[in-house]
Amino acid sequence: MKDGRGRAGRAARALAAWLGAAALAACTFGGAGDPVQHTYLLGGDGPARAAAPPADPRAAATLLVGQPQALAGFDTPRMAYVARPHEVSYYAASQWADVPGRMVAPLLARALERTGAWRAVVQGAGAVRADYRVDADSLTVAHELFEKPSRVRLALRLQLVETRERRVLGTRAFEVVEAAPGDDAYGAALAANRALPKLLEQAAEWASGCMKDAAKGC
Repeated sequence: MKDGRGRAGRAARALAAWLGAAALAACTFGGAGDPVQHTYLLGGDGPARAAAPPADPRAAATLLVGQPQALAGFDTPRMAYVARPHEVSYYAASQWADVPGRMVAPLLARALERTGAWRAVVQGAGAVRADYRVDADSLTVAHELFEKPSRVRLALRLQLVETRERRVLGTRAFEVVEAAPGDDAYGAALAANRALPKLLEQAAEWASGCMKDAAKGC
């Protein structure tokens, strides 16, 4: 009888240990019912133009591009959707790989560089002493669900500044709306990556046009 009780005790302790380990694993890795977290890149599906024009040999100025600042409510890696006007919500199990401004910054710099309007286009505050500076703000990446089909709205505002005289040459807001192939976060990510090259091309063309009319502003 004693041996039987001993075996039963060892079995009970083993079962308790196994249940404890299972509970710890569930806490660490999430239970079977927990939603899977999806992370999306905002990089564009390639430039809107297939080839970049050669740099203008007369270009002698350097352009500094800062990180675009997002509009309030969109300055987060959380993916935003708008089910009704003026109300921002976020997908629970989907996010961007970084805040949109940090993902858009190098793409904006490359779009500006492709115009050939500057001798060099650089990023980062204090990187070099630049002749001109592009400030970008009001960045918005919103999945609008109150339209059918749903759509993604991308918006950005640029300001081109001549740094020596601290003169604003021009300010312009840009916006692209792209139909989403689905009313979910993945559909929003696809639409955003289709819209982004169009938005950046518009912005870059405007900024390079300002450079041509720098004496008058734009």
